[in-house]
Amino acid sequence: MQVDPRGLRFGAAVTTLVLALVLITGSPWLLAAQAVVFALGAFVAAPYVLVFKHFVRPRLGPPSELEDPAPPRFAQGVGMAFALLGLIGFATGVTPLALGATAAALLAAFLNAAFGFCLGCEVFLIIRRLQPGRIQ
Repeated sequence: MQVDPRGLRFGAAVTTLVLALVLITGSPWLLAAQAVVFALGAFVAAPYVLVFKHFVRPRLGPPSELEDPAPPRFAQGVGMAFALLGLIGFATGVTPLALGATAAALLAAFLNAAFGFCLGCEVFLIIRRLQPGRIQ
């Protein structure tokens, strides 16, 4: 099943706002909630994209293209890893780890939301190209 890239960008925009709020407030609880959203996006269905699908997409025309869901799922997993690193930083009192990991996830989300550049998706594609036995 292919995915609408506009939904992915919508999700990235919401994620950008949430992670910016984490950096502004220093809230580990908000980061934990975003980590759950990342996990759902990696393993089940991205909640923000579901909001887009049910409330925003019906007001738009059909997408001009669809995308493979594997790279965005991988990107959600990467986001989850950075959110978990941030939570470890908050839990252990290592503030630079907490803020640095959150800022890295924020940067990736912002790149997708603002420019349609999914950093995690690009890493996924690089990893696939480097796999032995894959035709280039």
